[in-house]
Amino acid sequence: MRLPIKKYGDPILRAKGKRIEEVDERIRSLAADMLETMHAANGVGLAAQQVGAALQLTVLDVSQVEDRPSTLKLNGKKVDPATAMPLVLLNPKVRLHEEMDSGNEGCLSFPDINAEIDRAISVEVEAETLEGEKVRIEAAGLLSRALQHEVDHLNGILFIDRMSSVAKASLASRLKRLQRETGEQM
Repeated sequence: MRLPIKKYGDPILRAKGKRIEEVDERIRSLAADMLETMHAANGVGLAAQQVGAALQLTVLDVSQVEDRPSTLKLNGKKVDPATAMPLVLLNPKVRLHEEMDSGNEGCLSFPDINAEIDRAISVEVEAETLEGEKVRIEAAGLLSRALQHEVDHLNGILFIDRMSSVAKASLASRLKRLQRETGEQM
């Protein structure tokens, strides 16, 4: 089932997600609905907060993006990212590598707003799967950027918080309008 995506201005986007201790049918159903919602919106990632649930749950799928490649190691084994997608991650913890790069980012909660954001080129993530298995991910490229973006969401951090002051100032009127429209819909 497609879920409505929360837009900038909704306080749930600033909520830190609760750790998921037990995977039940509600969590499985939410993950499936999030995948359907993300794919329908042509996104590469979606956090639970973006559909109104303050939980440590995110879904990712970079398999359809050909112009921004990714690399992936799962539990130390090199894997083709396209064959490993989609990823459903519970309680992810990210360790950033030091080297940074600027890249264009957007967010499903900020329609039609993009900006250059500095992110680590590669990351290591420890998380759990819906099956209760622990997984260690080493990622670079678009997948690294998407993982950082989504884990930020799980901690109430939005990509506008990582924008340069110049970029944020240039988007100020659009951000205010989006915030106002969201407030009127609530």
